[in-house]
Amino acid sequence: MNPSFFLGIVVAAIDFFMLFRIFRFQQENKEIDSSSASPSSVSPSTSSHNWTHQVFPSFRGEDVRRNFLSHIQKEFQRKGITTFVDNEIKRGESIGPKLIHAIRGSKIALVLLSKNYASSSWCLDELVEIMKCKEELGQTVLPIFYKIDPSDVKKLTGKFGSAFKNICACKTNEIIRKWRQALAKVATTTGYSSRNWDNEADMIEKISSDILKMLNYTTPSSDFGGLIGMEAHMKKMEQLLCLDSDEVRMIGIWGPSGIGKTIIARVLFNQFNGSFELSVFVENIKELMCRPLCSDDYSTKLHIQRQFMSQITNHKEMEICHLGVVQDMLHDKKVLVVLDNIDQSIQLDAIAKETCWFGQGSRIIITTHDQKLLKAHDDINHIYKVGFPSASEACQIFCMYAFGQKFPKDGFEDLAWQVTKLLGGLPLGLRVMGSHFRGMSKEEWINALPRLKTRLDSSIQSILKFSYDALWDEDKDLFLHIACLFNNKRTSKVEEHLAHKFLDVRQGLYVLAEKCLISIDTEWIKMHNLLEQLGKEIVRHEPGHQSICDPGKRQLLVDARDICEVLTDDTGSSSVIGIHFDPSELLGELNISEGAFEGMSNLKFLRFKCTYGDQSDKLYLPKGLSLLSPKLTTMGLFSDVMFAFQFLYEPLENLKWMVLSYSKNLKELPNLSTATKLQELFLIDCTSLVELPSSIGNAISLQTLHLGECKSIVELPSCFGNAINLSWLNLSGCSSLVELPSSIGNATNLEILHMDMCTDVVKLPSSIGNLYKLREFTLKGCLKLEILPTNINLESLDELNLTDCLLLKRFPEISTNIKHLYLNGTAVEEVPSSIKSWSRLDDLHMSYSESLKKFPHALDIITTLYVNDLEMHEIPLWVTKISCLRGLKLNGCKKLVSLPQLPDSLSYLEAVNCESLERLDFSFYNPKIYLNFVNCFKLNKEARELIIQTSTDYAVLPGGEVPAKFTYRANRGNSMIVNLNHRPLSTTSRFKACILLVNKGDKENEANRRDLMVTYRIMDKHNLSVVPCRPTYHFIRPPTLAEHLYTFEFEADVTSNEHIFEFKVDNNEMVIQECGVLQP
Repeated sequence: MNPSFFLGIVVAAIDFFMLFRIFRFQQENKEIDSSSASPSSVSPSTSSHNWTHQVFPSFRGEDVRRNFLSHIQKEFQRKGITTFVDNEIKRGESIGPKLIHAIRGSKIALVLLSKNYASSSWCLDELVEIMKCKEELGQTVLPIFYKIDPSDVKKLTGKFGSAFKNICACKTNEIIRKWRQALAKVATTTGYSSRNWDNEADMIEKISSDILKMLNYTTPSSDFGGLIGMEAHMKKMEQLLCLDSDEVRMIGIWGPSGIGKTIIARVLFNQFNGSFELSVFVENIKELMCRPLCSDDYSTKLHIQRQFMSQITNHKEMEICHLGVVQDMLHDKKVLVVLDNIDQSIQLDAIAKETCWFGQGSRIIITTHDQKLLKAHDDINHIYKVGFPSASEACQIFCMYAFGQKFPKDGFEDLAWQVTKLLGGLPLGLRVMGSHFRGMSKEEWINALPRLKTRLDSSIQSILKFSYDALWDEDKDLFLHIACLFNNKRTSKVEEHLAHKFLDVRQGLYVLAEKCLISIDTEWIKMHNLLEQLGKEIVRHEPGHQSICDPGKRQLLVDARDICEVLTDDTGSSSVIGIHFDPSELLGELNISEGAFEGMSNLKFLRFKCTYGDQSDKLYLPKGLSLLSPKLTTMGLFSDVMFAFQFLYEPLENLKWMVLSYSKNLKELPNLSTATKLQELFLIDCTSLVELPSSIGNAISLQTLHLGECKSIVELPSCFGNAINLSWLNLSGCSSLVELPSSIGNATNLEILHMDMCTDVVKLPSSIGNLYKLREFTLKGCLKLEILPTNINLESLDELNLTDCLLLKRFPEISTNIKHLYLNGTAVEEVPSSIKSWSRLDDLHMSYSESLKKFPHALDIITTLYVNDLEMHEIPLWVTKISCLRGLKLNGCKKLVSLPQLPDSLSYLEAVNCESLERLDFSFYNPKIYLNFVNCFKLNKEARELIIQTSTDYAVLPGGEVPAKFTYRANRGNSMIVNLNHRPLSTTSRFKACILLVNKGDKENEANRRDLMVTYRIMDKHNLSVVPCRPTYHFIRPPTLAEHLYTFEFEADVTSNEHIFEFKVDNNEMVIQECGVLQP
């Protein structure tokens, strides 16, 4: 036994004895002193108020209840955001106490300002109360200007103003004054305008995502208030972090599994992430970025860097081509990075090999159970060893879970101390066992203690297994299934997968969560690594001793060596119901026997999971492989596991889910004639797959089929339409596909059909008109598509995207219910005359053609117009009269000299490479308009001033210096000191920024064409604390070799009169030469 560990036990025992004496002496005061473990600090503006709801929606029912409101509430529900529902409140002349209580109890107020909002005294009274809560309670207010102009709310003009005047007719001056004041305040509050969005779905996604982020970041650190001893950990860690220093520090947190390393790192991250430019908590990097042994180090590091950079920049699927990207993008940024559960040196080398990769003041925190990894790293000079809690702290941790308080209930004092002592101080064990004993009677505790004593030793697994042993047999079985097959899986999928196996899966999951054996985080099931390993150990050793020597008789196979033995020696038996095999764990080659699966008559779950890399040189599958159990329900052969052989399957009548995605050498599928229960089939990027078997017509239960990027498929079988339950079909990237079978019309339940980049498709079958449930149909980039079927009516069609179907000349009336129609990049010059009566049409994108003016019925409904006319000298008058125009994209109109007055509805104007453009003979009415004038070098002074003055969201134009109108300027560099003495300070101030961006490169390259991320940081000059900004970054289009000016606005919570403003761009080829700021 480790001497230090033995000494620790002795000290703990003495400590227990002394504390026990004190405990018995203080019978009247049951609470154990917790002065050394006070909760984390909480923001006074939020923690002091008891929020009962997350979001309170204020709205005019007749405008939004049945459409926009119902959609956004559904999205809130999907994301787990709770809203106040007023269904039971009867509306009268004024709002009552119940509603006022609901408003004051909501963390965020969502004000949906619509055309009739101001016609309701109820709504206006709500708004008065909301703005009052904003000032008194710090409530966040988010206005949504739904199909109205924000200026109408501020100035009380238009239909909104008329409605307000009518409601004020019989009201007192005091009431009118309060209403006006509330409307004026909400009109100048940052929010969302529906006019700036092409479709409501994207707008709702943005709003819901923003609110979710606000809720996450405004949740006070009292989340960790119940964590005993955390204050002591924080004090020690703060000393190691030394946040006042500008040096880059890497700090390791080391200790055994279950000791609390991740929780300590999470508390630190939540407490300090606001003080860094960029921050990321990479959870359990061992699972998310595990290294396949067969992959070369370079590819593995590239894979890890790609995922890491995608997370820290919040930029999905960021492409990385070399290993210098982390250093290139982060060397000048102050970042906080937490790498949780590192277990391989290659993970550290890929993300944080040297301190010079990060900007001054950066902190990198690494948690691991392997001290050797930390000591081997040259730049990790600070290691914090997480020790076991003291005896009193351990008892408090246990009692919090056993009794819901820090001390035992009356009569349980001796028992609580005995259990705490036996658990050895491991926080995870204390939590698990505390949950296990919770609610038990004293007699049950006494009966359980002898067994706990006999089963417990220094092994952590014994501690955790005691809780497992106390489960009912069915709950034990569910625990093992999750540990071996379903950890970190969606709750809904787990319930569906296991519905045939367990009587009530949801109740079983609840039991496991209650016992702290799993956690259910929103939609995902998560099990602690240690508990997962416990489950795997149990299946290796039970039932009976024989399964240790004969793995083929086990219920679940998860160990790579055992699986190799079973599949090579044909020793699998009817006991096996699940296999989860990661080929990356192979140390040598695996030659699977032809009869490997013949004995596994009860096999239900088969998962070959390859996280990354090519396994084809280690995994050999014979051509005559006979597969599989007729009871199989799940088959997942992921990533680069190569299947280049003839499948010979046994009947698969119970198969429901099959995933063969990224199997590059997969040339054909098995016979699916008996797969009548198959629901989902994923074949993404199976580039060698030539055809689907005709037996797919027997898959009558098929609902989802994904053939994306199957570039070799030429046609679909004629019986394809037999899949009458198919609702989602993705053929995007099937570049060899020539046509759809006419039987597609039999798939009448199809709702979504994606055929983007099917570049060989010439026409569609007329039978497609039978798809009366089709909602979304995309054919972007179908370069050879010439014609659409006529005389059909896709009555449910919501979106039709024909972008860049270059040969398409006619657009027939295939549906009158389309909401989003994209015809840009096609040769279509005429739309059906009836289109004006399509009541649901909200978006119509078209390319400019002179012949469009002949069809006035189209001019009133075009929302985005694309103009690529090299000879155009001026914008035709008829274009300026397109009343619904929201976007105008002018590209390469090299002879265009001026722009006339454009429609007031415009929210996006792009004029790129319009080299002769000089004048803008109009004014902009939408302050949030997006303006892009890249390479318009001849713009006159008036035009330039108009562009800079107008847009609050984003504008770009050529320029060599920041205009003088920006009060605070830095003529050289990317930072400046801003003195606000001459302006009264408020909690939130709005700023407009202008940066002069220069391309240092000597030529344009592909890397410089990607969007750039401009970040900005504001610091209080006196204490260098970082001031919160909203938003914290902008994505912009990169300039050419010429200098360009970029303007944008943001809000900041200023804290004093003097602040340091600093701007940065995430590309070393781009330099911020000047910058400026003003307060609009």
